[in-house]
Amino acid sequence: MSTQQQISLTIEEALKLLKEYSYIQVQTVEKEADQELLRQALLLVTSLTEYETLGVCADHVEQGFTALVNYLKALGYEIKLERDQLEEKQGAVYIKFNSQKMSYYIDSYTGSYRGVLISCQGENDTLVGTYGHFPLDLFD
Repeated sequence: MSTQQQISLTIEEALKLLKEYSYIQVQTVEKEADQELLRQALLLVTSLTEYETLGVCADHVEQGFTALVNYLKALGYEIKLERDQLEEKQGAVYIKFNSQKMSYYIDSYTGSYRGVLISCQGENDTLVGTYGHFPLDLFD
């Protein structure tokens, strides 16, 4: 990731942007400025929720695990994930991580989507929802 600049977003602006990426069709984010805006929107919304569930759809275990670790680090989670299940899966995978339980589940994946879904949980109904698919490398 290049140098980050602080972008000032309102909650409404952040939610509107995240919802633009929450349709069936996966969108690419090519410009660095757009990537930074998306990162800031995700960080703002997740900072105001109680916990998140991340779903990572990737071509292979290493790609999925790298994306998961980078997203968790960006969201402020300092966790060392045990990689005991990783060698068991071949091909595309789905990794589901629950930040409340601080645990993950990994399975084979036959779908065509690639990216990260973030489901925000909490008391504030305005923020609760599932957003994405976001690029696997958004927080690289």
